[in-house]
Amino acid sequence: MKRFPVIGVLCVSAAFGLAACSDDSSPSEEATQAAADLCTDLNALKADTAKLKALNPAVATKDQVQQARDAVKKDWENVKGNLTKLKESERNAVTSAAENLNKAYDDLPGDTTGKDALTKLQPQIQSLDEATTAATTGLKC
Repeated sequence: MKRFPVIGVLCVSAAFGLAACSDDSSPSEEATQAAADLCTDLNALKADTAKLKALNPAVATKDQVQQARDAVKKDWENVKGNLTKLKESERNAVTSAAENLNKAYDDLPGDTTGKDALTKLQPQIQSLDEATTAATTGLKC
């Protein structure tokens, strides 16, 4: 007879434990979290784009340009996962700018100097900077 209260307490404890583990977040909370995640990712993309843009063409090496571009590329991958939270026009602008920068970099000849790389990439860098600024402003990040 003593087993019944012990089993009952264990079952009630398990039920409370499972209820505590369930996902009780509302759609509004999920949307807010997704927007916050996107803001974080867009701000990282914007910051790394600024670092790439700030490289001095007179002294930057191609390796420095590549490292800065790789950081931007990684940030872009993070942003892509949350793009549905952006308005279509902002989503298209950020997508196009990021992909154009990656393509322009990939199209550089192997013997391109840091100076030449930055000069050739400047329009794409500027475009990405403007697109991320518009997107973060639109999200009120």
